[in-house]
Amino acid sequence: MTKLPLDPARIRAEFPAFDEPSLQGQAFFENAGGSYTSRQVLAKLDHYYRATKVQPYGVYPASIAAGEAMNLSYERIAQALNVTADWIHFGPSASANTYVLGKAFGEWLKPGDAIVVTNQDHEANTGSWRKLAKLGIEVREWRVDSQTGRLSLDALDALLDTKVRLITAPHCSNVAGEINPIADIAARAKSVGAVTAIDGVSYAPHGLPDLAALGADIYIFSAYKVYGPHQGIMAVRPSLAMELPNQGHFFNDSKPRYRLTPAGPDHAQIAASSGIVDYLETVAAIAGDNVTGADPYRRAHAAMRAQEIALATPLLDYLKGKNSVRLIGPDDANLRAPTISLALSEPGAVVAQRLAKHGIMASGGNFYAWRLLEAVGIDPNHGVLRLSFVHYTTPAEIDQLIAALDVELR
Repeated sequence: MTKLPLDPARIRAEFPAFDEPSLQGQAFFENAGGSYTSRQVLAKLDHYYRATKVQPYGVYPASIAAGEAMNLSYERIAQALNVTADWIHFGPSASANTYVLGKAFGEWLKPGDAIVVTNQDHEANTGSWRKLAKLGIEVREWRVDSQTGRLSLDALDALLDTKVRLITAPHCSNVAGEINPIADIAARAKSVGAVTAIDGVSYAPHGLPDLAALGADIYIFSAYKVYGPHQGIMAVRPSLAMELPNQGHFFNDSKPRYRLTPAGPDHAQIAASSGIVDYLETVAAIAGDNVTGADPYRRAHAAMRAQEIALATPLLDYLKGKNSVRLIGPDDANLRAPTISLALSEPGAVVAQRLAKHGIMASGGNFYAWRLLEAVGIDPNHGVLRLSFVHYTTPAEIDQLIAALDVELR
């Protein structure tokens, strides 16, 4: 294995879960479903509940402090994404946020307008948009290659014309794992006067992107998969956010934070989310001169990706030699996130249950990517075995996983 840019011991010291007695010897390979939470986030969540669990934005000290803690998260998340704070919206989950956006676009688009969806997505970022067909919106499907699960830009080009107002796509699939060229997709959208809504849920844990560089108009992800609390976060270009019809109370129409997140916000979890950015700065500090980048967030991103590529390479090399395994997505660690799905003769959930005897925490199923599995010839009820990890995984845990797979893959 190549030299790691991040010292695993220093990284893992930032996560109380690794000191939890009940988790000793358990290697966590279900990070695509939700990561462990960093100490920075936990400390802020604990403080909020202890000191400022009151209505925020009031006139007394605890209330003022509560509001300031929430405001800080809007500012810090925006800083890490290289946008301004008025881009940021918190909601209960990425799925809920996308559902609300779908409703807003349904009121904004006109019959005869077209949108592009993929069959590579988690259902949250395709089902909500497909419902617009009932309103007279033309829904065009950007389909994956049936062998590789890949989305090609040529196939997207064939769908585009001036009727297209919206392109939705994943930054990377939660099953296929391949990282899609979002900047190219966004440029194509702009060329026909369309906007882009990108599902970043499966990419963001591997480094928050520079949204200014990507050029996307909407970017959605889950804080609880990015070492934070159970919140959904979406960045929406402010001019678009104000143009979309208000989805909240009518008297909040002029308040950007209320228009696209109609549910009452979880004050404490919003306040704790600034801890995600504190953690990313710690990652950059641990990486030191091992990586380069314009700011701590780009350095953290570079370090996390380099760490994951080094960890994934021996696992992918092992899997290439297993004739009984079909890997969904690319076998080159540089092209994918370390969310590795295997089609097996047995249902994925059955194999995951056996792996648990070896201290491997993994899962099997369709992972709400029903349409993708059907597209690549896999019965969604049979599902795949999904092995997902992040930069805090260790080489020893990769070895533990390979040893377990060697016993349990049939």
